[in-house]
Amino acid sequence: MTSPRPAAAPAAVDRPSALGWSLAALLREWSARVEGVAGELPHGTRGYQVLAAVVHDAPPTQAALAARLGIDRTVMTYLIDAFVGCGLVERRQDPADRRARRIVATGHGRGVLEAVDARVRAAEAELLGGLAEDERAALRALLERAADAVAHDEDRCAVVARAAAPAAR
Repeated sequence: MTSPRPAAAPAAVDRPSALGWSLAALLREWSARVEGVAGELPHGTRGYQVLAAVVHDAPPTQAALAARLGIDRTVMTYLIDAFVGCGLVERRQDPADRRARRIVATGHGRGVLEAVDARVRAAEAELLGGLAEDERAALRALLERAADAVAHDEDRCAVVARAAAPAAR
C-alpha cells in the first residue's frame, strides 16, 4: 500500500516572498559563479565590474569610475594600480583637463575581458540551464525591464556591485 501523495504546493507566483527568495538565490549563485570565472582578474568579481565599465563605456576618470561603481576612491586607486600593474588598463591624461586622468583599457585588457565575458556567458547559461533558450531570453528581458523601472537613472554596474556585496561577505 502506498501512502497518498501530498497535495501540490501552491504555485510560487502566489507567494509574495517567492520573488525575493528567487532573486536572492539567483544573485547569490551568479556571484559565486562569476567569482569562479573572474579569478584571474585582480579582485575577482569587483575587478570584472571595473574592467567591464572601462572597456564598454567612454574612458572614465578614476573618480567617476569609483562613484559609478560605488567604490571608495582610495580603494579604487589600489584597484587601478593593480590593473595597471597587470597591463590591463593605463592612466592617460585627459586632453580637456590636464589635472584629470582617464582610465583606458589596453589591448591586453580588452582581450582578457573578452575571455572572461565568454566564461561569464557560459556560467549564466549553466545557471539558467533549467530554462529553455526562449525562456532565458524572456527572463533576461523581463528582469532588465523591471530593473530599469526601479533604477532607470542608475549605473548598472553600481546596482550589481551594491547587490552582490552582501553575498560576498
